[in-house]
Amino acid sequence: MSTEDPHLVEHTVATEELLKASFLHVVRDTVRLPNGRTSTREYILHPGAVMVIPLLDDGRIVLERQYRHPVKGVLVEFPAGKLDAGEDHLACAKRELLEETGYAAREWALAGALNLAVGYSDECIDIWFARGLTLTKPELDDGEFVEVILADPGDFLAWCRDGKVKDSKTLAGALWLQNVLSGAWNLHWRS
Repeated sequence: MSTEDPHLVEHTVATEELLKASFLHVVRDTVRLPNGRTSTREYILHPGAVMVIPLLDDGRIVLERQYRHPVKGVLVEFPAGKLDAGEDHLACAKRELLEETGYAAREWALAGALNLAVGYSDECIDIWFARGLTLTKPELDDGEFVEVILADPGDFLAWCRDGKVKDSKTLAGALWLQNVLSGAWNLHWRS
């Protein structure tokens, strides 16, 4: 809770569970508004996730194409996935990169985090960079179908500009990639 902006903060007075399924957990909070009145807020609880921006030694990046049922289309995305209960964020990044692309990385850097859809979800996604990649074999989850593609960063950024890339986390990753590659933003790499 923010202590710097008390004139904007809402206080939860009650929570009601609306749906708890294998993937979605939806709640309705009754909140006290800054003016003393009450209102409701419905949103999705999410365990958190990671996204990986994999950098190949030759300068290309690793992306994937995957069908996303809610939008009824195949999207270009950076590898990403949900945290398992109690899972360390870096361990999740390593697992997702290997499962979805077949790549393992020698070095990792945490870039930052993003809140995906603050109007209806508490989901927070860590943005990781990976380099020193070695190709092994993908270990996709049952029912997961992914096409791994390699791209020049300039081509990828053009796809973002031209609307070929529509996934919001991948577009946020493009901002990080552009600034890291230009030297404007620095990363702290670790093995």
